[in-house]
Amino acid sequence: MSDKTLAGAVALVTDAGSDIGAATAHRLAREGAAVALVARSGDRLDQVADDIRNLGGQAIEVTADITDPERACQAVQDTHDRLGRLDILVNNAGIVLLDTALHAPLAEWDRLIALNVTALLHLTHAAVPYLIDAAATSPRQVADLVNVSLTAGQLTGQGSSVYNLTRSGLEGFTESLRRELLVERVRVGLVEPAVVEPGLVNHFGTATRTAAGRPVGGREALRPEDVADAIGYIVTRDRRVAVSEMRVRAAERR
Repeated sequence: MSDKTLAGAVALVTDAGSDIGAATAHRLAREGAAVALVARSGDRLDQVADDIRNLGGQAIEVTADITDPERACQAVQDTHDRLGRLDILVNNAGIVLLDTALHAPLAEWDRLIALNVTALLHLTHAAVPYLIDAAATSPRQVADLVNVSLTAGQLTGQGSSVYNLTRSGLEGFTESLRRELLVERVRVGLVEPAVVEPGLVNHFGTATRTAAGRPVGGREALRPEDVADAIGYIVTRDRRVAVSEMRVRAAERR
């Protein structure tokens, strides 16, 4: 029997070709989980999957546009069919686009809603029945759903109205879902990283990417592995322990 905490478990990570997604996939694989790597494009998925396999882990690539409900459902079904179960869902896909209501193209607002809200709902709706089943049949006696946001979603400012709409909504959705699924032994958590290095925000708009990657108040930027460690911590707790929210902030420079 393996001494790895997630041995026998299966995890699905969205936007797995991004820095946070790839780091999270590696973190979960090191804990023994088989990982389904989901992204709209397969450009980086092959490399991430190969890296995990070369280290002795198990990974599959699932290319899907999860803003399409049928493709999102199929991504979950493919994961279950190929890996046999689904114990962990990490909703990592998201984007930041900032502009004022006067100047923002409506297409950008639609894109924010589609990826930050609609896609997450599609994946979650499709995954919940499998997570409930996994909690009932797993030796761990628990399953996990982790949503990834940003602490910036709690702050309001010029040009952030629609982004804040998506992130404030995610916080409320996560807490309500946590209460709904508690009786099913499915833990629901929210991870909110703060200051990040530029590579962590390669799916931001150009202006947002520049601002987000800049050290703030003398603090070092977070690395993708820091966020992945937070996610790994949440899903490897004993079944008696549920971490409902974790904010990951950069420490002061010394």
